[in-house]
Amino acid sequence: MAWFKKKNTEPQPAYDPEKLTPVIRASICTGEKTAGFRENETGRFREVMLIRNEADLREFREKFGIEGEIRTVY
Repeated sequence: MAWFKKKNTEPQPAYDPEKLTPVIRASICTGEKTAGFRENETGRFREVMLIRNEADLREFREKFGIEGEIRTVY
């Protein structure tokens, strides 16, 4: 029996620095990290991808052209 990973079919947000802030959301309990964007107007967080290692963080930065430090929120 084969197991298949379902691809994320949800549309990725277009990164507009005036409207969105890149954020890493980390769990205090498990340490799990998720990269995404916080809407500046509403504060709503939109998850983009799971961050398991530095390569995942680098991929997130390259995919959206993010430079500089990304704030981590808990």
